[in-house]
Amino acid sequence: MKVTRRTLLGSSLIAGASLVTKQVRAQPTAPPSPHDHHPAPAPPPAPAPAPAPHEHHPAPTAEPAPHDHAASPAAPEVPAAPEAPAAAPPAVATTSQPHPGTPGHRLVVPNGSLLPWTVKRGVKIYHLRAEPIRHQIAPGLDIEAWGYNGVSPGPVIEAIAGDRVRIYVTNHLPEPTSIHWHGILVPYGMDGVAGLTQAAIAPGQTFRYELTFDRPGTFMYHPHADEMTQIAIGMMGMIVVHPRGPEPRRVRDYALMAHEWKIPIGHRRPDPLAMNDFNVLTFNGKSFPATAPLVAEIGDLVRIRLANLGPMEHHPIHIHGHTFELVSTDGGTVPPSARIPETTVLVPVGTTRTIELIAHAPGDWPLHCHMTHHAMNQMGHDAANLLGADTSGLDAKLGQIVPGTMTMGRNGMGEMTQMAMAQPTNSIAMRGGPGPHGTIDMGGMFTLIKIRDRLPADGDPGWYQPPATDAAVEATADELARDGITMT
Repeated sequence: MKVTRRTLLGSSLIAGASLVTKQVRAQPTAPPSPHDHHPAPAPPPAPAPAPAPHEHHPAPTAEPAPHDHAASPAAPEVPAAPEAPAAAPPAVATTSQPHPGTPGHRLVVPNGSLLPWTVKRGVKIYHLRAEPIRHQIAPGLDIEAWGYNGVSPGPVIEAIAGDRVRIYVTNHLPEPTSIHWHGILVPYGMDGVAGLTQAAIAPGQTFRYELTFDRPGTFMYHPHADEMTQIAIGMMGMIVVHPRGPEPRRVRDYALMAHEWKIPIGHRRPDPLAMNDFNVLTFNGKSFPATAPLVAEIGDLVRIRLANLGPMEHHPIHIHGHTFELVSTDGGTVPPSARIPETTVLVPVGTTRTIELIAHAPGDWPLHCHMTHHAMNQMGHDAANLLGADTSGLDAKLGQIVPGTMTMGRNGMGEMTQMAMAQPTNSIAMRGGPGPHGTIDMGGMFTLIKIRDRLPADGDPGWYQPPATDAAVEATADELARDGITMT
């Protein structure tokens, strides 16, 4: 692409400002109430309806194993012939079927999918396809990436502790790949390190992996061949292994994978060479306002499985309105005696962290990375810092070079999400989303946990409306005088 003074000035100014495409999510205002992390295990009065299973995942039809508790979609026993890469499906919260004898327990993958499987002679059969994909981060930003089975992150592999599994991996990429079962204890030859434990999977080849999921937990899968490129542009996925047997209470079980991308304004290809300056941050491949919310009812145990296979950066994930406990990592369960209440958990690169909380306060509570640039969309870092600067007359001079120039940032950056300004093609720079009280000027790794006394049948409760006595409003003159507040 030819770089001119016009494009440099235009991208610096426009990338620092932006329109707001009005979509979803809200800034809650209900205050937190006292929280008890160890309530009695009695379930709430009635299970809440969970989102309907994903239309592409019917119940399995092959012969089930005697202790096969994870009802899940059907898949072919043997890999299919290579096919053209498919576009990613629409953003949905894919939900597994309930485990028999476990009312209301479903794994939910907001904006994501589950890997279909069948059972043959007591072995669960899965099929992963590594392939180029087309992926939408949020409306306005579409990219060319690599993923599994048409999506990034790849579909979640769901199983039960003790399951014997056979996973076929077909390579539709233009280069060799392999797959490593991160956190799963496997025989040496199944560990998936190209050149060390196995030959690389060449383009067009299909390899077979035989594993036993020996313990419950949250794990990951990713290439161990040209990881710098393949992981950076979307190749990763989660593995959720449930304990055998029912949950002692109703659980809202969610899986979220964090990722970071460097996608220059107007580009469709993420930069796999990036070591810093990542400008697109995602949960399950989506940036706010495209992130689907989590939902729960008062009294539910909410389990959030967090995973991070981003190239370089760690993520302090923070929740509003509640405290939680870290109950497990990809290394195993955290003993109850070692758990402490937290509101933020650090999820380092190459790890999973599973947290649990009791939903006790209604509201639309933010869940987000607390690194401030990680909760923004395509933030430009090469523009001049104009905060507090006197820019009078600057627009007229710059307008002679770039007509329509409007200097922004001297009074802060919030105005950039408030104004419906033209965007460069294929960009979401500084985009936020609409809330019940105006624009939510957040983006990137930001979503909501919507908690209600009772959820509607479709699972979407809309915006929370707090009692008037619990809402922050502008103080009146009488209130200021009553409490001795003077305005200077």
